[in-house]
Amino acid sequence: MPESPEPDGYSIDSRLGRIVPPRPPGETPMHAVPISPPVSAHPADARITAFPVPSADPAEEPHFMTTSDRPAPARTGLRGLLSGIGIRVAPGPVEQANRDSDARLRRDEELIRQATWTRAVGVLVANRKGGVGKTPVSLLLAGTLASIRGGSVCVVEVSDDPGSLTFRAEGSPHLGLGELMADVGSISSAGQLAGYTAPQTSFASVIGSVGDRPPLTRDHVAAVAAVIDEYYSIRVMDSGNQSSSSAFDGAIESADALVIPVLNSGDAVLEALALLDRLRRQGGRQAELADRAVILRLNDGRPQHPQVMERINRIIAGAGSSHVFEVPYDSHIAERGQLTLGKLDPATYRVFAATAAAIVCSVKVPAGSPGPPER
Repeated sequence: MPESPEPDGYSIDSRLGRIVPPRPPGETPMHAVPISPPVSAHPADARITAFPVPSADPAEEPHFMTTSDRPAPARTGLRGLLSGIGIRVAPGPVEQANRDSDARLRRDEELIRQATWTRAVGVLVANRKGGVGKTPVSLLLAGTLASIRGGSVCVVEVSDDPGSLTFRAEGSPHLGLGELMADVGSISSAGQLAGYTAPQTSFASVIGSVGDRPPLTRDHVAAVAAVIDEYYSIRVMDSGNQSSSSAFDGAIESADALVIPVLNSGDAVLEALALLDRLRRQGGRQAELADRAVILRLNDGRPQHPQVMERINRIIAGAGSSHVFEVPYDSHIAERGQLTLGKLDPATYRVFAATAAAIVCSVKVPAGSPGPPER
């Protein structure tokens, strides 16, 4: 049968299988289904938009009142009572001072805890004047460092003759410095070295004399310091009164920081100044130790004459010390018995923490340094 002719203007859409009516003049063809673009078509430019969009300025950073900008409300006294019932009141002068003190203590403890070096370091506690508190300062400074750092601090006696370090420390050890001097060449483990120490509740270890011993020499100090440094990060040395002795020279040579305790008396301060002058005259690292020395002023409870104090203040101000700290009177120290860090007054502990922070910040150890620089 012959194919029927299409009506005028009509066409056959082969995709749909039907006759499509004619389009009015000028009309764009419409497709019943979407048609994919040819394979050769390029993707649309992402920079071209259907509508013009104005450029946006960066949003301003929101300003929030942070905890550091907005002080916490008062918690003590009448101000604290008002804050407790919803009336926000700022802390008074006393409470704010206590908060500032707490913040300083936290910063000091953080500095002490995070201080690291590429080798063990030594801290020498020294003054040519006897009876000024070298042994208590050595014990409490080592205890402060150890309690904050979690141990790895040893305080050792470096005086020519037996001192009172073991007596002022906790415990009653059977072996001490004299025995360690004899056995120092055979120490090969931390456990073996621990047998010559007196462990403290502060986590510090104490090596002092438990009886008579031979006089200490430079070589003894060097050998003992070397074995302690194998197993401890910080070595605190409690020295004697003879700054010209062989043992003192050995202590100076193995020290990275110097702490000078003084009482508020003219002779104690003058002897401290004489020690600093002697070290500066020697030059080199001895002079550097003197310039970075920390002076610790102790109060033993004796009356203090205003004119004497004024003179002492002038002497200390002219000593050229990097830091000067004042330890308030503390009955636990004044008892002259065994010292326990936890029995100190809070104000005393804060001073020792500040002193320890100043010390760890002052220690300069070159990268890869195997030990204190040669003299």
